[in-house]
Amino acid sequence: MKSLTGAQRKYLRGRAHGLNPVVQVGKQGITPELIKAVNEALDSHELIKVKFVDFKEERRELSREIAERTSSEAVGLIGNVAILYRQQPDEQKRKIRLS
Repeated sequence: MKSLTGAQRKYLRGRAHGLNPVVQVGKQGITPELIKAVNEALDSHELIKVKFVDFKEERRELSREIAERTSSEAVGLIGNVAILYRQQPDEQKRKIRLS
């Protein structure tokens, strides 16, 4: 997937506004189980929120690492919540269309 434009990021942040976090980063940090949960959520939703319960000071670096390890894009960081997006590879199952 090519890198997102500023307009696409803004659109995705708007779409994420009403979403609740589906994954939480707790005291164990980034674990294989957390990466698996993020991958599964991205597969079914494309656009998700990840809440940082712990590691709030390192949230920016950790959100980049999660995005890198899940082949997704970090769309934004609002407070202690990161917004991640990964386009569904199957065009029939895509829920979000980016121009």
